[in-house]
Amino acid sequence: MTKQAREPQWRTSTYTEAQDCVELASLDGASVGIRDSKDPRSGYLAVSVAELNSLIDRIKADGLDL
Repeated sequence: MTKQAREPQWRTSTYTEAQDCVELASLDGASVGIRDSKDPRSGYLAVSVAELNSLIDRIKADGLDL
């Protein structure tokens, strides 16, 4: 018997008022999927939890030219 892959449960920030944001989903406990909420069918980027935390820290510290 083969196991069916579960569809990731995508979520957005509670601070989001518009649809112009990213969505996150836990993929396997060790990685996170990031996708564009405007085009969810275009795929997603998978990163480790540590990489996501590092990205969030850099954004909060204004360490990226966004």
